[in-house]
Amino acid sequence: MVEIKLSKILKQLMEEASINQVQLSKEIGVAQSAISAWLCGKKEPSITSLWLLADYFNVEIDYLVGRKDY
Repeated sequence: MVEIKLSKILKQLMEEASINQVQLSKEIGVAQSAISAWLCGKKEPSITSLWLLADYFNVEIDYLVGRKDY
């Protein structure tokens, strides 16, 4: 089974950007509860949300899901 590493990587990107869940939710237009669920590993973002995250953090989707290193 493939391990999705999004929660760990998202936490790291948020720390590096000094941004919290509320700020990120406003920046990308996604509910704060959704970001919380992603960070806890309870849910995975839709492809649209992955695009928004990748654009915001200036990374590739493959990096967000742990398929590619930077």
